[in-house]
Amino acid sequence: VTRGTTYENAENLAPAFLEKIISRYEGTRLGRQEIGGELLDDTPGALWKRKKIEELRVVKHPELVRVVVAVDPAGTATEDSSETGIVVAGLGTDGHGYVLDDRSCRKSPHGWASEAVAAYHKHKADRIIGEVNNGGDMVESTVRTVDENVSYKAVRASRGKQVRAEPIAALYEQGK
Repeated sequence: VTRGTTYENAENLAPAFLEKIISRYEGTRLGRQEIGGELLDDTPGALWKRKKIEELRVVKHPELVRVVVAVDPAGTATEDSSETGIVVAGLGTDGHGYVLDDRSCRKSPHGWASEAVAAYHKHKADRIIGEVNNGGDMVESTVRTVDENVSYKAVRASRGKQVRAEPIAALYEQGK
């Protein structure tokens, strides 16, 4: 990896360009990356930081007492859409939760349902949990077009994602 700052390359840049870029971005997060040459891979305000994820990553987990595939479908499947969240998680005999796989994607309903069902079979999951706030009965129906025999449960979120995720993020920060 080779890194360099805009300042180190200043003699190769037009003075007007340099002045404009520095005045606009100096002291900002984008400026740290684009002017200072820092690699910033965390999203500001994110509940999970990449460094902490790497610190807590395990190669082997204990026996799992429960495995689920959670699906939070996006309303659309365009390039600008949110991803359909598909995560496989397990509860270990030690009481800790383990994220086993992330199959999140930007795909059609049949595409994300296929991803969820494939994850269900690969990880021998107990159930697919579908968040139905954004799709209602469509979520189960779409999953069942791929495999009518999967175990499925619908859940309706009563609070926003940030509020629901904060307790889990706090446990994560504590290494749990």
